[in-house]
Amino acid sequence: MKGSKGPKGKYAWTAVVGEKGQIVIPKQARDLFGIEPGDTLLLLGDDKKGIAIPPKGALEMFGKHIFGGEDQ
Repeated sequence: MKGSKGPKGKYAWTAVVGEKGQIVIPKQARDLFGIEPGDTLLLLGDDKKGIAIPPKGALEMFGKHIFGGEDQ
């Protein structure tokens, strides 16, 4: 991200929640993380720490970890 003055590899964006509870992920974030229309994202929540959106592909990695890999 050009002009970023934060620590290398660290980013912050804002998003507005619409009337239907939807948010738009900023274009810079979508480009950086390869998020495309139709992608499924995993949202993790903690009532004290907030909401986290792990990197694209984390849902698949999580499933493989739980269910024992690709062969099963």
